[in-house]
Amino acid sequence: MTRFLAYLTPAVGHTLPYVPGLLELQRRGHEVHVRTLPSMAEHLRAAGLQAEPVADDVLTVPVTDYLAKTDADRLKNGQVDLMVRGRYNGPDLDHAIAAVRPEALLVDSIAYGAMARAAASGLPWAMLVPSVLPVPEPGIPPYGLGLPPRPGPLGRVRDAAGWRLVTRMFSKAMMPGFNELRASAGLQPQRSPLEVYDEADAVIALTSAPLEYPRHRMPAHFHLVGTQPWEVPAPRPAYLDEPGDPWVLVTCSTDYQGDQDLARVAVEALRDEPVRVLVTLADAYDETTLPIADNVRVERFVPHGQVLPEASLVVCHGGMGIVTKCVGAGVPMVVVPFGRDQPEIARRVTEAGAGVSLKARRLTPERLRAAVHGAHQLAPSARAARELMDPAGAPGRFADAALTLGRRTDILTIRG
Repeated sequence: MTRFLAYLTPAVGHTLPYVPGLLELQRRGHEVHVRTLPSMAEHLRAAGLQAEPVADDVLTVPVTDYLAKTDADRLKNGQVDLMVRGRYNGPDLDHAIAAVRPEALLVDSIAYGAMARAAASGLPWAMLVPSVLPVPEPGIPPYGLGLPPRPGPLGRVRDAAGWRLVTRMFSKAMMPGFNELRASAGLQPQRSPLEVYDEADAVIALTSAPLEYPRHRMPAHFHLVGTQPWEVPAPRPAYLDEPGDPWVLVTCSTDYQGDQDLARVAVEALRDEPVRVLVTLADAYDETTLPIADNVRVERFVPHGQVLPEASLVVCHGGMGIVTKCVGAGVPMVVVPFGRDQPEIARRVTEAGAGVSLKARRLTPERLRAAVHGAHQLAPSARAARELMDPAGAPGRFADAALTLGRRTDILTIRG
């Protein structure tokens, strides 16, 4: 038996997607401890994991990328905030290691201080990536620019130049703060944000076809295990079973990013359409006033797995969680990315034929209504995209990848 410690970023989207794999490790006889968002810790304990909240000071640093006016400033502000948060999650991981005495570490990919301390700990560790993989390879468009694949010589030139640009952008935003965190852990500085992917003993990414482009040159310690959706158990709302027009789900980010305009514009766009609209506002619930419409129902949150079987379409911000659930259900989407990894995910959705995208700065009721009509026409290709996913097998692949830590470092004897 191996004792694992999973240190997760305190965010819903960086917690729930890992739960099936962690439960599978435990089912195989291994011991799993988790540090996560306080509101999620109780749910993970109810599911059977040994979960505790991250330290309070980790939560005192907000991520303020949504306040920026440009894509470049959103990138910079978000990374700067995460580096400041890393000053607290690094020592918090140290305290967790002392309390749990793990034999292997699983660390979320934006818990930068914790990753530095993991690398300095002497323990085998894996980086957990709950999104598409931001690592270059020939034929893969530069991450984050939302560009389509382009074959041939011109595509290779474009991609090479784009990856240089993206690497410079991320390095400028990230590396001063990240190297400060590394220095505090007694580590040497790095030149590129991609070097940490080589430093980790394993990289476990929750991505696969059709959202991940085909990769042919991945290092052996990279594992693309696929999406593994999990939701907090909740009663099924009775209104979902009432007869009426088809449902359209409109959902904002579970981790606040100022995307409440998506809900407001969606109500305006769909109030006279022959659909019922369910709007879930999550963290924007208390500060959003929406127009009144007879066919619209507004909730803080409803488990998406309960809604998707009844939905004809989803309008969302492009978070990896809702996108993978939609693809897995064969429900077409309109994706309106507001930042973070969402522009890249929106491109993957359109390339997979699973939906259409609309830039946030072009968001109007008229454009959104047209996008909804266009996405409805993609229902057959959305169902075809569903056939490329294997969410049922993802927890097993996650556990297999985590158990390579012992084989790769010869530190652990794995039995499971």
